[in-house]
Amino acid sequence: MSRYVALLVALAMIATACGGDDGQTTELGAAETDIVVVTTVAPITSIAASIIGDRATIRGIVPEGTNSHTFEPSPSAAEVLSEADVIFINGLQLEEPTKRLALTNMQDGTPLIELGDLTISPDQYKYDFSFPEDDGKPNPHLWTDPTLVTVYADLILETMIEVDPDGAETYTANHADFVSLVERFDVAVGESLDTVPAENRKLVTYHDAYAYFADTYGWTVVGAIQPADFGEPTPAEVVQLIEQVEAEGVPAIFGSEVFPSPVLEQIANETGATYVDDLRDDDLPGETGDLEHSWLGLMRFNFITMTESLGGDPSALEAFELVEVDTSTAEFPQ
Repeated sequence: MSRYVALLVALAMIATACGGDDGQTTELGAAETDIVVVTTVAPITSIAASIIGDRATIRGIVPEGTNSHTFEPSPSAAEVLSEADVIFINGLQLEEPTKRLALTNMQDGTPLIELGDLTISPDQYKYDFSFPEDDGKPNPHLWTDPTLVTVYADLILETMIEVDPDGAETYTANHADFVSLVERFDVAVGESLDTVPAENRKLVTYHDAYAYFADTYGWTVVGAIQPADFGEPTPAEVVQLIEQVEAEGVPAIFGSEVFPSPVLEQIANETGATYVDDLRDDDLPGETGDLEHSWLGLMRFNFITMTESLGGDPSALEAFELVEVDTSTAEFPQ
């Protein structure tokens, strides 16, 4: 209920902001309209692009390969945010510096849609080593759970129809295609993950981006190496994690392709677990324009990596075909 109340408030803001729109469009790059959509992290930019296509100019703010929790946007981002007709962020306190800049610089009435806050309610928040409940910041990584990404897609669809009613047919068709694709992907994910021996369905990662995924697919997050302050763990915390890995019999532990962790490699050496260092939280594979450079490409890569490393067969995921829902010229800063 809280999700829908918040969404109604956000949509009311949009209706107010767009009340004087005369429907006039102009050429802006490859976009069909002069609508500017601003996003934050690359997975959200990709999801938005699938729904919006080229009816709007989509501009990401948070560069790939950076720590989105601590990223401080440059002054030039203020101008981008001031031009936005709608802003989509993950929310759940992920991009606080960017959110503050947006609130300071965006036009009056511009809707700021916090997708995560509208997708789950506080009683569904996940807390853990990287996101302790005492700090009041829940784990914000909802996009690693395909079943929650369909809700992101719903929210983007509803918002864009309010912002651009003339594009309703395009947005609705793209949304249907994207959700169908995600649902097929979810089947492939389940088939591959089910091949992992039950005793191996445990995750130790550099940064806990998989709390919601684990809940949906019945996995266990044993621990994460990065503490809440995004610094290095204390020796006592490292010892505790080593003991957990040994007690749980975890066969592989996962580092980040963007943030190599000597500590995590040390834990692997101490426990005999295999160290896999190329999982990605929000850095899309490939180059901009590649099919792999998408939310689907990101999650397909991660789930194949996890399945293989933990003794499963990723054939279903390897056979899953990546498809571009609609043409988009979304900007993914590097």
